[in-house]
Amino acid sequence: MRIGVLTAGGDAPGLNAAIRAIGVMALRDGHEVIGVANGWAGLAQEYAGVALQASQLSGVVGQGGTLLGTARFDLDHPAGGRERVLAAIGERLDALIAIGGDGTQRVSQWLAERGAPVIGVPKTLDNDLPGTDYCIGFDTAIAVVAESLDRLHTTAASHHRVMVVETMGRTTGWVAALGGLAGGADLILIPEFPMALSDVLEHVEQRRRAGLGYSIVVVAEGVDLSTLGGVETEKPTREGFGGGRLAARGVGQFVANRIEAGGDIEVRTTVLGHLQRGGSPTAHDRIWATRVGAGAYEAVVAGKFGTIPVVRDDHVTLVPLSDVAPGQRQVPREIYDLCAVFF
Repeated sequence: MRIGVLTAGGDAPGLNAAIRAIGVMALRDGHEVIGVANGWAGLAQEYAGVALQASQLSGVVGQGGTLLGTARFDLDHPAGGRERVLAAIGERLDALIAIGGDGTQRVSQWLAERGAPVIGVPKTLDNDLPGTDYCIGFDTAIAVVAESLDRLHTTAASHHRVMVVETMGRTTGWVAALGGLAGGADLILIPEFPMALSDVLEHVEQRRRAGLGYSIVVVAEGVDLSTLGGVETEKPTREGFGGGRLAARGVGQFVANRIEAGGDIEVRTTVLGHLQRGGSPTAHDRIWATRVGAGAYEAVVAGKFGTIPVVRDDHVTLVPLSDVAPGQRQVPREIYDLCAVFF
């Protein structure tokens, strides 16, 4: 069997662990593993599939990025990209494992509905795929946020400053909420639970009155500026199926400017950006990426196409792609309320 593997959308720590699991298990059983370069572009444009050897899968479990390369490739502009992918799978592969986030899995579902032998694997450091407790890259992302806040606490306290830290997450606040919780943030702003600017300023002032002359404020990149008294000046830059580049909105700097204008206090901004994507994956990401990768391979062998291995209650479970492709998993109230305890 010729089993293709691709990684689409943004890179995330743990991708290579998943690729390794699929490849090692497939080669062990005598199958051919085809690494498709640069996501959907490797099927929609000139075919970019190459047989992977065991030597290429050795020593990659701890490496960040993806050995296959990736891209945010929009299959709908111009139209016809999905059909070219469908044709390429039929001509070149017996099965395809697509590792990616919401955009990737929507395409995977579309292909599966038309008879393509496709299996998904959940990957997004934003952690916003519905139907799964785990997405490849999320644990490493929040670990980076937590470590960054640890470092910023000391300089904030020394200089009696407010440090505003902007995180990734697109239109959900998972990275900000759990990264901020782990890193001891004093205030966390996320899209799911809007906060007025007056509440932000009052929080900072309360800490000053309590003798705490500094604050760590974490802001998710997708926070609605209008709730803070701002105005969206332009639409975010498009990134294929990944949507807009929300970091270009500058919400962290906006919040910092408003805090500084509202009182006699120094404010500094740190945008963590792609630091959350890069570097070695945590042990948690390595282990669970390996497990969902193995689950995807087992689904291929069993012929259970149109499905995706997800994590629920510490177990890998196979569910239909339709369970994860639509909708969005948002931060629940109980997590936000827990964060608020430490404000």
